[in-house]
Amino acid sequence: MQFSRFVLCVVAASALLVACSQPAPPAKAAARPDRDPTAAVTTIRAAGAKLESAVEVKPLRDPAVDGLLKQARDLEAQAQPAQALDAVRKSEKIAGPAPDILQFEAELLIQTREWRQAGEIAQKAYDSGPKVGAICARNQQTLVEVRSALGDAAGAAQAQQMVATCRQAAPARY
Repeated sequence: MQFSRFVLCVVAASALLVACSQPAPPAKAAARPDRDPTAAVTTIRAAGAKLESAVEVKPLRDPAVDGLLKQARDLEAQAQPAQALDAVRKSEKIAGPAPDILQFEAELLIQTREWRQAGEIAQKAYDSGPKVGAICARNQQTLVEVRSALGDAAGAAQAQQMVATCRQAAPARY
C-alpha cells in the first residue's frame, strides 16, 4: 500500500513539473516564398559597390583559388548557382575560410534559396573579416536580406544600421 502511494506521489510530482516547465519555443519561420533571391543578391552587391570607404581589404591568394572563383562566377552567370557553389567550396579547401569567399558562398546560397545557411555563412564572414569596406557592407546587407526573408523585421533593421558602420571616411587633410 505504501509503495503504491509512493508511486502515485512520484507520478503526481512529475506531472506538476511537466506542467510548470517552459513551453517549447515557436518554430522558426520558413523563408517567404515570394522573396526573389536574384533581387536580394543584386541589392547585396550594390551595397558593397556603392560604399565609399577609405579602407579596403584585398587578399592575396593562390592562383588556383582565383581560377576556381572565376569558374564559380562564370557558372553563376550561366544561372547555375549550385555548380558555382561547388567551385567556391573547392576554393575554400585551398584558401581556407577567407571572408570574401565566404561572402560569395552566402550569396550563392541565397540564389539556391538556402536563406538560413546563407545568414550563418555571412555572419561567419563578418566575424572573421574586416569591419569596414565593401565586404563588410555586403556581409551586413546579406543579413538584412536573410532576416527579411525569414520574417525577422527587428533583425533586418539592426543589420541595416550596421551597413552604415562599414564606411570608414578618409582622414581630413590640411
